[in-house]
Amino acid sequence: SNQLADAVFECLPVNVKKLSLQNNQISNVPSGVAELKSLEELNLASNRLADLPGCGGFTSLQFLNIEMNSILTPSADFFQSCPRVRALQAGHNPFKCSCELQAFIRLERQSGGKLFGWPAAYTCEYPEGLRGTELKDFHLSPLACNMTLLLVTALLLTLVLVALVAFLCIYLDVPWYVRMTWQWTQTKRRAWHSPPGDQGAVLQFHAFISYSERDSLWVKNELMPNLEKGDGCVQLCQHERNFIPGKSIVENIINCIEKSYKSIFVLSPNFVQSEWCHYELYFAHHKLFSENSNSLILILLEPIPPYLIPARYHKLKALMAKRTYMEWPKERSKRALFWANLRAAISI
Repeated sequence: SNQLADAVFECLPVNVKKLSLQNNQISNVPSGVAELKSLEELNLASNRLADLPGCGGFTSLQFLNIEMNSILTPSADFFQSCPRVRALQAGHNPFKCSCELQAFIRLERQSGGKLFGWPAAYTCEYPEGLRGTELKDFHLSPLACNMTLLLVTALLLTLVLVALVAFLCIYLDVPWYVRMTWQWTQTKRRAWHSPPGDQGAVLQFHAFISYSERDSLWVKNELMPNLEKGDGCVQLCQHERNFIPGKSIVENIINCIEKSYKSIFVLSPNFVQSEWCHYELYFAHHKLFSENSNSLILILLEPIPPYLIPARYHKLKALMAKRTYMEWPKERSKRALFWANLRAAISI
C-alpha cells in the first residue's frame, strides 16, 4: 500500500521467493529487467495492470494474484508462457465481454481449475447490457467472432441470394416483362408528343383479333366472315391488313389494342407457343387493368393442356381460371348460338 511504480522490479533481491506489491501504482512488469528466478508467489492485486504479466523473468512462479487491476481482456497464452503456475487469481477485474475474451474463457476450461475464485469473481463489466454476467455464462457464436468465417458466410449467402433472384427472374420471365413495360412507356411517350391531329387512342374498331398464324385459316374462314357480314357487322382489326407499315410490331400491337373496343384472343396450343401472341395478351391485359374495362374475350379453339402453358403465361392461366371463355363447338348445330353469343359479348 505505497506509491511504488514499475521501477520497483529493478531493485529487488534476486533470491526472493514471496513478493507482495499489493495496492501500489504498478502499471507494467518490465520484461528483461526483473530476473527473479526464485520467485514462487507474486501478489500484484489492486494495481493498474492492463494485462497478465509474462513469466520470462519468473521461471519458478507458481501463484499469481492480479485481482482488482484494470484488465479488460486478459491474454489467453498465460499458462503456456508460465507452465509451472498452479493458481491464477484474476477475479474482480473490469472484464470486457467481447470476442477477445472468448479465448480466456476457453483457457479456464483447459486449465483444469487453475483460476482461483472461478466463476463468482469473474463477471462482465462492459458492455453495459452484460454487466454482472458471469464469464462462464457469456457466449458468442463462432460466426460473430471469426471475421474470415463471417465474410465467407456473407459471400455464400449473397451468391445464393443472387442465384435465387436470377432463377426467379428467368422462371417468371422478369426481363421480358421489363422489356415490354419499357416498350409500353415508350409508345405512350411518343403518343403524348404526337401532333394534336394524330390521336392514336380514338376507337376505330369493334375488336382486335389475336391469334397464332397456325390458326389463321380458322380466323379467315370462320371468324371474320361470320362477324363482318350480315346484320350488325363487326369491324375487326387484323394485323395483316391494319398494321401500319414503318412502325415497330410492338407499337402496332399497342395502337391496335387501344383503337379497339374489345380484344378477342383465339386460344389454342399454337397460341401459347407464339411469342407475338404473348405480347398482345400482355398489352391487352395491361389495358384491362389501366382502364378498368371489360375488354377481353377469350375463345378456346382447342383444349390447352396445362403443361403446355409456359410459366410466363401466368396471366393467361389466371384469366382462364377467373373469366368465362367461349369454346368453339365441333357440332355444326351449335355454331349459330356460338356466333350469337360472341356478338353479344362484343356488345356493339
